[in-house]
Amino acid sequence: MEAGLFTANNVWMMVCTALVFFMHTGFAFLEIGLTRQKNTINILFKNIFIITVGLLMYYIGGFNLMYPGFAEGSSGILDFAGFGIAAPENGMTPDYADGGYTWWTDFLFQGMFAATAATIVSGAVAERIKIGPFMIFTILYVGLVYPIVGSWQWGGGFLSTLGGDDAGFYDFAGSTLVHSVGGWGALIAIWLLGSRIGKFGDDGKPRAIPGHSIPMATAGVLILWLGWFGFNGGSVLSADPTNTSLVLVTTSLAAAAGGVGAILLSTILTKNLDLTMFLNGILGGLVGITAGADLMSPNEAVAIGFIAGLIIPLGVSFIDKIRLDDPVGAVTVHLICGIWGTLAVGIFGAKAGADQFLYQLTGVGAAGAFCCITAFIFIFALKKTVGIRVSKEEEIEGLDIHEHGMDAYADFRMNQH
Repeated sequence: MEAGLFTANNVWMMVCTALVFFMHTGFAFLEIGLTRQKNTINILFKNIFIITVGLLMYYIGGFNLMYPGFAEGSSGILDFAGFGIAAPENGMTPDYADGGYTWWTDFLFQGMFAATAATIVSGAVAERIKIGPFMIFTILYVGLVYPIVGSWQWGGGFLSTLGGDDAGFYDFAGSTLVHSVGGWGALIAIWLLGSRIGKFGDDGKPRAIPGHSIPMATAGVLILWLGWFGFNGGSVLSADPTNTSLVLVTTSLAAAAGGVGAILLSTILTKNLDLTMFLNGILGGLVGITAGADLMSPNEAVAIGFIAGLIIPLGVSFIDKIRLDDPVGAVTVHLICGIWGTLAVGIFGAKAGADQFLYQLTGVGAAGAFCCITAFIFIFALKKTVGIRVSKEEEIEGLDIHEHGMDAYADFRMNQH
């Protein structure tokens, strides 16, 4: 391989790494905007903690847990290549990863993905979880659960070889391996945590708890859309012009179609042009296309995104009906649309077929079972030992002042009185 092409590939992957990192700004803005002002510091603290500790956990062992180099004949379920990230002899040469990037770029790009799973949980449990137990959960979930599930497909584990070497479960950039992993954790967490005070009335009907900055939430979604160019575009694992350009087109079309699908159905159901549904529809489209962005035609991308958009108002309504409180719609966006996008690989695109659909379903089931069991063990243990829910007084007055001793906006508490 020419040195210039190797350098170009590596530079593209580093740009994508930066874009995925920037997505954490989008997640933070979205979560802040859709929740109340009195909990802003708490949400920002959680997001910064997830990035810093998530990257360190991936360095300590997560990377080698996710890419352990399963031995021939292995079950492909669990293996570990050791602590740290010492580069192999060919790690800085075109012999590594077919010349797509260096070992160091590989680690950093994958490390940016790792923290995303816990960020998804952060939004779902906003405004009522104790910060200490959440930090412990983040360490365990990012350090163990995410890389183990990822190893099953991206690390050459059992899901990647279902049906033979040329078949298997397929998840291009993580509709299941990233988004549903976070979504399953979020689902278990909000079930064990309970709803915010005032979310459900005595009649059991859900009540809206408006966020304090919809402009900030909108900015967050636009930042996430931009970051998805790195999330999906980088998953080509090189700067290959044909594949990268196709992936960026399918990603953008699915996002646009998701937004349109969500606002159309939401308007029909509520007779109201709800911007938050529009925003979550865009995210649903992005999550939906992530599993098969490199396999779909533009028409198929639009269809996948549009259906994901339709899922958004239906999913949000369903979560409310079963009396689960998800302030930012994380379970609908990341779990339900993640499942849809994963199954769509067996319905649309280059791999469509009954066998592939079954492989996709197997992957969804395996990841779901493992994530639910581990998340339940972690959170239930924390609930029974240190407790996971702040007191009623703390929730009413805000987590910022009680958990952190400060306000996000200097005049906030003055204006309350």
